[in-house]
Amino acid sequence: MMPQDTTLQWIPVTTLGDLWEGDITDVQVGDELILLVHLAGGNICAYQGHCPHQKTILADGELDGHILTCAAHFWQFDVSTGEGVNPKHCQLHRYPVKVEDSTISVGIPQGSR
Repeated sequence: MMPQDTTLQWIPVTTLGDLWEGDITDVQVGDELILLVHLAGGNICAYQGHCPHQKTILADGELDGHILTCAAHFWQFDVSTGEGVNPKHCQLHRYPVKVEDSTISVGIPQGSR
């Protein structure tokens, strides 16, 4: 959860036509690599793009339902929540997402007002 004094800059990153249901991709926003996930049922989630283990690009992993397995050392994450499955103690950082007129935007924190 972000502090209340944090403002968001909404950055358009892709469209629904380029991220189909069940797909994952990564996008570069400034210095941040962000993983986008279009879940079955239509929800879209955005997380840090690198595995917390050894910074492997998560979009190179394999998505099976809601479980993303990192390509390097097989760490697993539930992409509907960002929670670690194996190991359970880890958590992916989640970014806010909004969709307007088929454009997917990610909210990037801009610091204090």
